[in-house]
Amino acid sequence: MYKWRISLKNVFVAASIALSHGSTFAGDWAEFLGPTRDNCSTETSLRQTLPKEGVPELWRKKVGTGYSAPSVRGSKLVLHHRIGGEEIVEAMNASDGAPLWKHAYGSRFVDPFGYNNGPRCTPLLTDTLCYTFGAEGVLLCLKLEDGSVVWRRDCQKEFNVPEAFFGVGSTPILDGDRLLVMVGGQPDAGVVALDALTGKTLWESGGAQTWNGERMVGWPGERLVQWNESDPAFQKQASYCSPVLATIHGERHLLCCTRQGLLSLDPATGKRRFAFWFRARQDSSVNAMTPLVQGDCVLLSSAYFKLGSVMLRVHPDGKSVEEVWREATLEMHWSRPVLTGGFIFALSGRNEPDARLRCVRWSDGALQWDRYEGWPNAGHSKLREGEKPPEVYGRGSMILADGKLIVLGESGQLGLLEPNGETLIEQGHWQVPGMSYPCWTGPVLSNGRLYLRDEALLISLDWKKDAPPLRSE
Repeated sequence: MYKWRISLKNVFVAASIALSHGSTFAGDWAEFLGPTRDNCSTETSLRQTLPKEGVPELWRKKVGTGYSAPSVRGSKLVLHHRIGGEEIVEAMNASDGAPLWKHAYGSRFVDPFGYNNGPRCTPLLTDTLCYTFGAEGVLLCLKLEDGSVVWRRDCQKEFNVPEAFFGVGSTPILDGDRLLVMVGGQPDAGVVALDALTGKTLWESGGAQTWNGERMVGWPGERLVQWNESDPAFQKQASYCSPVLATIHGERHLLCCTRQGLLSLDPATGKRRFAFWFRARQDSSVNAMTPLVQGDCVLLSSAYFKLGSVMLRVHPDGKSVEEVWREATLEMHWSRPVLTGGFIFALSGRNEPDARLRCVRWSDGALQWDRYEGWPNAGHSKLREGEKPPEVYGRGSMILADGKLIVLGESGQLGLLEPNGETLIEQGHWQVPGMSYPCWTGPVLSNGRLYLRDEALLISLDWKKDAPPLRSE
């Protein structure tokens, strides 16, 4: 294990990283899931209705493939995408999309299930640095000013990571001077901490030593885990959920929903606090929803094979959990729901025909209201020329901003909802011109601008309250 040598210079640099990461402005959306990593914006003076004619477009540009969301810090927007045989980290002016710098490197990743071959993880920006995690496991730290390389780690090779189902999809997070990454390495490097400035390994955790002897909750007989490195069922550790940092009962927890289930670690040392098995029985399944945490409760959800959702309460000793409720009212595929006012708002369902727009009560998982949003004929294909997209959201993503839920459906339909726990109140919807299935990247809001992407376009819309409406044709 790498032992960090403390020097006055290192202390100063580490402190500057921690401070720069924590000094984001209200309008910044500098990492996955936004400024507070919970799909919620702190901005105000935003639009409260969505006219059927749509909203003003500020700019659009063609981009490469991928599901990575853009990140915005100050005047810079950074997008990680793929064109041809290269993954490209590209910085541009957030106000007009004008290019600033690019860093490209080769990628041979091919999605084994036929989805696009671009990066899935979202850039993480500090005042001075940009971190990206590519589909093949290339972890980069670049200078935000000009895109020059500070350090690089090839995680798949260095940590013995077996090929994942859909490529690497867990976005890293920063905790002071530590970059926390779910890499899925064998046998005990499911999660690693790296020095944020140098990329050196600080600790490794998760895997055989963590899971051996844990009860396989929900599986026949609920037998105990016996880790077998040669068994494909245990080789894949990384999921498509991103880690979450939370303070529970006065202790810091790094909560990682791995492929096997929820793992809580001490973020400073990597020491295991507790583990909870949460995995569909079939091998062809993944966990993809980033855990939702409030107080001492953690919500997990999956759309695979009726696994559904479970809420866990962390015991005061921080070393164990108990189930509060387990329901199928929420089956999240990849997006993270929004929690506000004691209610969970989400687009639930595994496949296009299964999609439901739902409100579920946080305390007990009770379904409050529901609307079918299925798209039976999507078929993982583009619309034919002249064919209109369906007026449903399908599956998709949402964020909370200025008291409203902004919803982006997978066909490019944009909606505005009231976060009402009693009934569905929609303040309008609009098919964004040019956007098409699959729109699987969540919306990003920064400085009154709403950024949307599909597999070919990045679009910026004016989302300020005083923005003029479009004229009807």
